[in-house]
Amino acid sequence: MTDQPASLTPTPDGYADWLRDLKTRIHSAQQRAALAVNRELVLLYWQIGRDILARQASQGWGAKVIERLAHDLRTAFPEMKGFSRANLMYMRAFAEAWPVAEIVQQAVGQLPWGHNLVLLSKLKNPLERQWYAAKTIEHSWSRHVLAMQIETRLLERNGAAVTNFEASLPRSQSDLARESLKDPYRFDFLGLTDEAQERDVEQALVKHVTDFLLELGAGFAFVGRQVLLDVGGDEFFIDLLFYHLKLRCYVVIELKGGKFKPEHLGQLGFYLTAMDRQVKSEHDNPTIGLLLCKSKNKIVAEYALGDKTQPMGIAEYKLLESLPAELQNSLPSIEQIENELGGLDV
Repeated sequence: MTDQPASLTPTPDGYADWLRDLKTRIHSAQQRAALAVNRELVLLYWQIGRDILARQASQGWGAKVIERLAHDLRTAFPEMKGFSRANLMYMRAFAEAWPVAEIVQQAVGQLPWGHNLVLLSKLKNPLERQWYAAKTIEHSWSRHVLAMQIETRLLERNGAAVTNFEASLPRSQSDLARESLKDPYRFDFLGLTDEAQERDVEQALVKHVTDFLLELGAGFAFVGRQVLLDVGGDEFFIDLLFYHLKLRCYVVIELKGGKFKPEHLGQLGFYLTAMDRQVKSEHDNPTIGLLLCKSKNKIVAEYALGDKTQPMGIAEYKLLESLPAELQNSLPSIEQIENELGGLDV
């Protein structure tokens, strides 16, 4: 009689739950180990960069010494990647950007080396680097997403929408709600020009919902498009409906193809009332409205929101729009950075 395969062996009560718990603990241990290795690698690179800076300052080292160092380190550690001349120069720039050893305790010290190269290459301001590093950790951005968020100037747009949240929401919600909205929203990924109509934009947003959710930011979950509201027998349709997991509320998004007009808020307010009375549960917070328009007069928007008691925000959206020429020239692409890495595992 042949032995029964191990995968077919009967398991005792509680085995499945125990196995699931073991898998979770193993994955957590692997992640902690990977983070520890990454911190040590980043610290090592910082120390090498610091030493290069110090010796260049005290002994006048030039580029030829860096080339010799790269050759000697690759010879001594052939199994290790990352000791190219280009990467040694990045280590120098890294140490110059963060002169204090406590760097590994900060957000940038928790990021993979490749992410730090994006921060170094695309940003000059230390505070901006710290902000994007913290957001990268918070939202688990890939290198590509980090580069995209920098190129589309997320920091400048974050929390910039005109809203009445401070007056219409409890303090515990108003700050998070304001930070959850941007101005403008970048819809370059749709491939549409400024001539596109509201319905074209709406259809394209649903088709590219993954990219749209990324642009909206963390916490948004897509509920539906052209969501039906039956009010007294009359039918009304919400352009786009989302649920925000952190705010625990529905978010109604209305698109307007032209310039903002105060009367637009009347329609949006009607939708918020209908949502709160018909859809919102007792556990949900009041529904928030976001009006996206092609352009707006900020003062008119602030006046229009002045007497509104329902939480609303007004922001612009941008379709195909190239980065300014001077910025394009100063920012290397992800492909250029990856080529500079020369196959470095990051």
